[in-house]
Amino acid sequence: MIFKRFSEGPGSQGAVGSDFVLNSSFPKAENGLTPSAVLVPLVDRPDGMTVLLTQRAADLADHPGQIAFPGGRVEDPDDGPVATALRETQEEIGLGPEFVEVVGRLADYKTATGFCVVPVVGVVRPGFTLQPSAAEVAEVFEVPLAFVLDSANHVRESAVLRGHEAHYYVLPYENWRIWGVTAGLLVDLARCLNAPSGASVE
Repeated sequence: MIFKRFSEGPGSQGAVGSDFVLNSSFPKAENGLTPSAVLVPLVDRPDGMTVLLTQRAADLADHPGQIAFPGGRVEDPDDGPVATALRETQEEIGLGPEFVEVVGRLADYKTATGFCVVPVVGVVRPGFTLQPSAAEVAEVFEVPLAFVLDSANHVRESAVLRGHEAHYYVLPYENWRIWGVTAGLLVDLARCLNAPSGASVE
């Protein structure tokens, strides 16, 4: 299913796609956004695929302690967003690109914090050994893909952030609270993979 869906093109079926889609009252800041990329790692476990996620270190200046995909800003030496996602993944958690088969990407996600995120989807072959960077990553864990695909787990919440009422998704899994951009990308992944066979993902 994974390979077939992403062979059809960039996955954007019913995509959340942007903090500005969820929050129409936010001041539009879609010009001059910082290019960045993340890897959406789908680990091909024998008992079912999982999604690999990280918890950011508690002392980071930006988004400390939040759940995230490995990734970061596109740097000049990077040959496009795929290279950025793979480089950042290796730097953050020690997962080498030889274990990752890139199968496609989701719709770009524009954030209210000033980034345009390219979500690169990769199927990860088991057998890897992770070496998380203590400076960036507090923990690495996996969530069953079946949990992500179940729309009953996509909870809409709101809170006042920076003086604005902000709407966002939350996926509460065990003792993890996955929210914000990461949750939005997981909802996008679910909508893409749950789209009827043959439906356009453009």
